[in-house]
Amino acid sequence: MNNAAEVILELKKCASPEKADVLLRFFKTGPGEYGYGDIFLGITMPQIHSLVRNCGNLSYGEIKKLIDSKFHEARMMGLLCLVARTKGADIKTRKMIASIYLAKRALVNNWDLVDLSAPKVLGEYLQVAPKEIKLLEKLSKEKLMWSRRIAILATFALIRAGQFSQTLKLAERYLSDKEDLMHKATGWMLREVGKRDVDVLRTFLNKHRKQMPRTMLRYAIEKFSPSERKYFMN
Repeated sequence: MNNAAEVILELKKCASPEKADVLLRFFKTGPGEYGYGDIFLGITMPQIHSLVRNCGNLSYGEIKKLIDSKFHEARMMGLLCLVARTKGADIKTRKMIASIYLAKRALVNNWDLVDLSAPKVLGEYLQVAPKEIKLLEKLSKEKLMWSRRIAILATFALIRAGQFSQTLKLAERYLSDKEDLMHKATGWMLREVGKRDVDVLRTFLNKHRKQMPRTMLRYAIEKFSPSERKYFMN
């Protein structure tokens, strides 16, 4: 496949109206819901990953067109193409890919799109370009919820490298965030910190558990023993 139009044509060949109806409900696309107005073709992730493997010839301009698409799965394809291009890329290329990603962040507009792209595209770039870490601060203050979620999910790459400070800094800021999807994402990242250093997580929880949103706290302590979960929840 050599251009975005060909990719979308292949996606439409895989489309399932029945699956699309399920996805519309699952990703909350009704009026007033976080995914309102999104359009699904009804394609499974294995099908999407299979198609991504045939997109090696796409230019970055064509990848941008995919991310601009009204179809959720086409945007996913474009983002996964960016993820694929980061593998083995030099820092100059990673910076360019991260710049494309950030310029299109308003279209990274559901939790699955964020979660499958932010750690690789932005997080791994920040690992090799630590002076750019200020990007997380900027994103974390934006009104757009998806920007804030991108920020916390990007720290997953840092967590895997044993660097927890940015995750803890954002988690502290998000204690007052009003969105449940942010509570879930932040609790998840705190849990990942705890998998690597449980004492760091316990210290954070002991300091903030009284003001933590309950969803965030539940996600963070999911791997604790029943007695310890009960202690923190009480």
